[in-house]
Amino acid sequence: MDDSPLQVLSVPTAPYPDQRPGTSGLRKKVYVFQSNRDYLQNFVQSVLSSIDLRDRQGSTIVVGGDGRYFNRVAIEVIVQMAAANGVGRLLIGQNGIMSTPAVSCMIRKMKAIGGIILTASHNPGGPNGDFGIKFNISNGGPAPEAITDKIFQLSRTIEEYAICPDLRVDLATLGKQTFDLENKFRPFTVEIVDPVESYANMLRNIFDFAALKEMLSGHNHIKIRLDAMHGVMGPYLRRILCEELGCPANSLINCVPLEDFGGQHPDPNLTYAAELVQSMQSGQYDFGAAFDGDGDRNMILGKHGFFVNPSDSVAVIAANIFCIPYFQHTGVRGFARSMPTSAALDNVAKATKIQLYETPTGWKFFGKLMDAGKLSLCGEESFGTGSDHIREKDGLWAVLAWLSILATRQQSVEEIMTEHWQTYGRNFFTRFDYEEVDILAAVEMMEDLEIMMSDKAFTGQIFSEGEKMYKVERADNFEYSDPVDGSISKHQGLRILFSDGSRIIFRLSGTGSSGATIRLYVDSYENDAGKIFQDPQVMLAPLVNLALKMSMLQERTGRSAPTVIT
Repeated sequence: MDDSPLQVLSVPTAPYPDQRPGTSGLRKKVYVFQSNRDYLQNFVQSVLSSIDLRDRQGSTIVVGGDGRYFNRVAIEVIVQMAAANGVGRLLIGQNGIMSTPAVSCMIRKMKAIGGIILTASHNPGGPNGDFGIKFNISNGGPAPEAITDKIFQLSRTIEEYAICPDLRVDLATLGKQTFDLENKFRPFTVEIVDPVESYANMLRNIFDFAALKEMLSGHNHIKIRLDAMHGVMGPYLRRILCEELGCPANSLINCVPLEDFGGQHPDPNLTYAAELVQSMQSGQYDFGAAFDGDGDRNMILGKHGFFVNPSDSVAVIAANIFCIPYFQHTGVRGFARSMPTSAALDNVAKATKIQLYETPTGWKFFGKLMDAGKLSLCGEESFGTGSDHIREKDGLWAVLAWLSILATRQQSVEEIMTEHWQTYGRNFFTRFDYEEVDILAAVEMMEDLEIMMSDKAFTGQIFSEGEKMYKVERADNFEYSDPVDGSISKHQGLRILFSDGSRIIFRLSGTGSSGATIRLYVDSYENDAGKIFQDPQVMLAPLVNLALKMSMLQERTGRSAPTVIT
């Protein structure tokens, strides 16, 4: 066996113009990474170069992914390049698997300089699917814009990358592996870690596991159904829900991580989690939940498939926050939601006199508020909920939060939601997603909408739709002034606010890998007890029709219906 130090090479390369990270890192079709020479290497080098050399030398970086196709290939490249760039140690989830919340937890616990997460979240996988790579900073959260901008600039001027091409790592065996590199004084260490244990330990310190175990496996236990959608969450659910909290193994479905997620979108909504929805509608389960590919998103269902809108979910957790022992100890510093999320959380914040923040879409905005001690609980309408225990949204945390509320209140999901609406009123909310729309048509539509909205005559205008009248109170392109550092984030979504509190919002999403996704959000408040149980699609139909007419969305895109309705 050759014990000589491994060679470190500098390889010439040429930049690509399209490596700007979005809100969740760089996402592209798998073939983009496979067919473009050094495409992955260029981006990894740009990420590593964004870390100051003095900070990088001897540092620790956490690496994990959702197990999708190209995950292992990418990890091998990252290991070889981290070694060549002076990183001292990598902590990698066994077999390259680690959920996004667990990566955030591990970064914080091990005081790592950051983490590299290989995921395209809820986007499809497999050779014809999507792949993504995202950099999280030392607080455990997604890199802020200043850093993603720096990564992009480095990717546009890159001339060479450093790599140790002969370095090979065994991802299957737990424990440390050390490597001697030429011109390096210290060996490079790779530690393969149990992806679940640190994260499970953290959850044990947040929730009352004894009370949860009694509810899930005691004498009068409830029956639950959890769908991992063949993403990363399977091992976490088996270990925590089954082995620790006593749920029977048949409570879990689709819990084997697959490179192509079984050919499905690992997206926890009513469209893509149809198998779970169908099994819940049978009435044999009291509680159901689905998770996305990397485990940071969740969907909550009650008996007979009763759907909890994500905007309502965070509001219910806020209203029942002291059912979670963690908050009994820490207190509550503030609530926050992304701008498109309904104002259901605002109603709880107002009643409890707790500060509420409205941020752009992107978890990094919440992370900054948490680091400043201003925020305890937050959520996004896109099935993301979390707290200040880590700096990512956390699907399993949200499910355990709901189960804690059920255990404390001894009520069903539907009873809890019904009482909530009776107490605070109901924010009817829907989101229409038009996926993979022609990007030029989408941009033109948004530009024309903004021109129409910026006309002074638009504010105060009255629109009639059926029997409903809507008066425009305000229209803008949402701009966020960060209360921590005063930084300004512009162009975060077109908002039309009406005098009755209703809202229409248009956004172009940056998390897809091809074409554009237009998202239309409609939100309307109702506190009339006779109306709060109506179907949201019926209640919101006039506003939806008004939004489609204003934007001419169907004519512009050629789409007669959205891809997904939430």
